[in-house]
Amino acid sequence: MYKKTQNVEKEGGWTLKNIKNLNKYSQEQAFEAFMQCNTSEKWCDSMAESRPFSDYQSVLDNADKYWAESKEQDLLQAFEGHPEIGDVSTLREKYRNTAKSAGHEQSGVNTATENTLQSLSQGNKDYKEKFDFIFIVCASGKSADEMLALLLERLPNSREEELKNAAEEQRKITHIRLEKLLSLSPLPNPPPAG
Repeated sequence: MYKKTQNVEKEGGWTLKNIKNLNKYSQEQAFEAFMQCNTSEKWCDSMAESRPFSDYQSVLDNADKYWAESKEQDLLQAFEGHPEIGDVSTLREKYRNTAKSAGHEQSGVNTATENTLQSLSQGNKDYKEKFDFIFIVCASGKSADEMLALLLERLPNSREEELKNAAEEQRKITHIRLEKLLSLSPLPNPPPAG
């Protein structure tokens, strides 16, 4: 189903320390931490209840397990946690910022054309109208033209196919957010019990 993620528990890194802190969180604190990664309440509850985690891979394994058990209402709740990209000014700002922050990763793509932005905006509206949820794609490292191509490729699909596609994209996004949650900065220690 998915490729095992490389071990990110670098010597001196925050991942293992953060997992230990997360394991000590109350159910409510853990739920709130997981909401930063995926806004399906059922998924967050399951993740918080499945602690303690032994390592980063066990976090990902549980994340995938509970995501695979999600019903349509859980998927839609997670999709609602994403901003809807529908107006051209929002798209223009997104791709202008992407070009600045990831210029070396997208060396051939520095700006999105106005035509691409207009087409993305219309495609997002068409997608939402057809499927009744927003277009979900793991956009990390993708240019506006790549996003548009993916949107146009998926638009003819059935709703059932798109729920599966969007769920897989959400799973990828959740992995990225879990990695950020657990490795980029220290999670605070839980407050002392008392």
